[in-house]
Amino acid sequence: MKKLPVISFLLLFCISSHGQDPQFTQFYSQPLYLAPSFAGATQQHRIATTYRNQWPSMPGTFVTYAFSYDHYFVNFNSGVGVLILRDVAGSGNLSTTNIGVQYSYDIKLTDLWHMRPGIHVLYTQRGIDFNKLLWGDQLSPSGITPTIEVPSLDKKGDIDASVSLLAYSDRAWFGFSLDHLFRPNYSLYGDVSRLSMKYSVFGGYQIKRTGRLLKPIDETLSVAGLLRHQALITQLDIGVYWYKNPLVFGLWYRGIPLINRERRGDAICFLVGYKIEQFSVGYSYDFTINKLLTSTGGAHEIALIYEFTNKRKKRKRHMIPCPEF
Repeated sequence: MKKLPVISFLLLFCISSHGQDPQFTQFYSQPLYLAPSFAGATQQHRIATTYRNQWPSMPGTFVTYAFSYDHYFVNFNSGVGVLILRDVAGSGNLSTTNIGVQYSYDIKLTDLWHMRPGIHVLYTQRGIDFNKLLWGDQLSPSGITPTIEVPSLDKKGDIDASVSLLAYSDRAWFGFSLDHLFRPNYSLYGDVSRLSMKYSVFGGYQIKRTGRLLKPIDETLSVAGLLRHQALITQLDIGVYWYKNPLVFGLWYRGIPLINRERRGDAICFLVGYKIEQFSVGYSYDFTINKLLTSTGGAHEIALIYEFTNKRKKRKRHMIPCPEF
């Protein structure tokens, strides 16, 4: 029956009315999506791609794709990046597409600490495929008939921006980002429905173990957290990463209640990754632990990262110690 897509679409619109952005479990695998201060946080060039399929067992799943490229200009202490994100949700293919550019500047505060302000300017477009929806005039005793109620407006575009600030040493990092400064119009029907601003605070600490005879780092343990607030939603992700060359393992808990005591945890997240030289690949699974436990199918996420290196001798830089994923 096609009633289920209609119900899931209406539910989706109720959720979307709060204006919550797509999210990634491996948020450090898409650092430019987390904060523009991470643009250029690499030795040379970096390409990152992420695929996320959330709630695959439910009608109208949430699927998100992200691609980013960034580069560091040593002579200018500056990083630039490009971020492309597409999110498709619901039976009507409610889609959001973002294309933006980023800039960050690295400031040396002391011998141990650096600071990186960043800015992100983007074009965002929202659309829906009305032909995949079931309308009231299609329901009749004889079966489903063609509709005459398909709206003519199906896309909406606007300009948006975000800013961030990051401080880091060789062991620790912390920062914040503020998204949707321009609060773009989210409505598809000609009225005004502004997207809520999103506030994010993140940070962590890394313990390193170096190899013998001054070999590269072969083992690290990282503790990290991310706090986000947007509209009526406040969410905290907290977890640990263990890297033992060439493998990465992670365990996260998402949704620790902070304001609404009736809101329970959302998911426990498991991560396994593989890193060799410039290439990294990670897979994570979100195990739902709220009331939707038996119906969502959790969430699957795959991340690929490749960092290009220059064969010429590079000037040694102070790098951000956050995990790959």
